[in-house]
Amino acid sequence: MTRRRQIGRRRNTETAELNITAFMNLMVILVPFLLITAVFSRLAILELNLPGSSSESADKEEQVFQLEIIVRGDRIEVGDRTIGVLGTYPMGDNGYDFAAMSEKLGELKNAYPEKTDASILLEADIPYDTLVQVMDRVRMGENIVDDSIVRTDLFPEISIGDAPISAEGA
Repeated sequence: MTRRRQIGRRRNTETAELNITAFMNLMVILVPFLLITAVFSRLAILELNLPGSSSESADKEEQVFQLEIIVRGDRIEVGDRTIGVLGTYPMGDNGYDFAAMSEKLGELKNAYPEKTDASILLEADIPYDTLVQVMDRVRMGENIVDDSIVRTDLFPEISIGDAPISAEGA
């Protein structure tokens, strides 16, 4: 019996030593590697507004021309809230005709150089990617001058809303 007690005591008296050297070596290499290869993304935030109500009182200049870009499932309409549609750009085989729309927006900016706001109105099932492309074209224009691309601000103050029901859809 004494022998069993001695064996039991021997087991209890031995302490296990943890060898964490390999783990520490792994951490020393892994942490800098993860920090170096981490992707740091830059966030860009655009401030968007809701379109003003038609009953709001506004300056004379704003009542003269209120730019609206209406994105429908089969076309994009550029127009004035009071006058109506100034240009219609149907969807082709390659998607919307953003180049023609940009050209029209450039003409409107030349006609109204002080105008900085525009309303983008969307139908219900327009993809988010289309909204982003339209916003980019409304905010900035590109011109080629001396073999280089020059970007200019067109209408950087953008409001987003729902498109009115089309007369063709009614």
